[in-house]
Amino acid sequence: MKKVPKVPFKKGIYILPSLFTTGNVFCGFYAFIAVMNEDFYFAGVAIVVSIIFDALDGRVARLTKTTSEFGVQYDSLADVISFGMAPALLAYAWVLKPFGRLGWLAAFLFLLCGALRLARFNVTKPDTKGDSFIGLPIPAAAAVIASIVIAFEDLFKTKLDPMIMVAVVYLLAFLMVSNVKYPAFKKFEFKKRVTFTRFMFVILFIYVLATIPREALFILSFLYAIAGPTTYVFSLFKSSDSQDLNKTMTKQDK
Repeated sequence: MKKVPKVPFKKGIYILPSLFTTGNVFCGFYAFIAVMNEDFYFAGVAIVVSIIFDALDGRVARLTKTTSEFGVQYDSLADVISFGMAPALLAYAWVLKPFGRLGWLAAFLFLLCGALRLARFNVTKPDTKGDSFIGLPIPAAAAVIASIVIAFEDLFKTKLDPMIMVAVVYLLAFLMVSNVKYPAFKKFEFKKRVTFTRFMFVILFIYVLATIPREALFILSFLYAIAGPTTYVFSLFKSSDSQDLNKTMTKQDK
């Protein structure tokens, strides 16, 4: 009987990408502390900083060729903390608490759907190749909640209507576990040559983000969240129109 050769276990972890992921976890934990102290604005900011760390850890790992299974699992656990638990707790403490059971169930549903989204991504990995994600990515869902809190706490000096917030939380939860496609922006490369016009659009984007960061964050996160359903609806209309055109052409041929 042939013995199956044992695969040697690689001990140790890559420091650089793990440090970025640790920064993600730290910001998520700080968001908990800020919510407990009713510093909702800083809780939202901490979640946004977590998104930056999350975007950097994977890119740094790929650039330095330090990707590993440990990094993948660590990143997912960090995402559950920073983009699942933190925004759910923030939304509940900010405006959902007066709803009682309905409020904390809405927050729990957001956390649950975020965890399911991450589990589906890790197991099936259907959206790692190509230009799109299946379902709203959990960092994007967290960005919507964080940007709403930041905008209303800092700009409007008030809170969003609780009923609207409940609807937003339920909608985001549904979109995370849906089969709606979202752009992944994976082909964006800094080394690639681009047209002068596209370069100017990038400069304009950075300028707007630096000039009015709170408003830009709110608008961008909202537009990205509705981009998937909007594209899906347009594709349905396009498919329906093409079917009608084919039927018309078939009738004319007859």
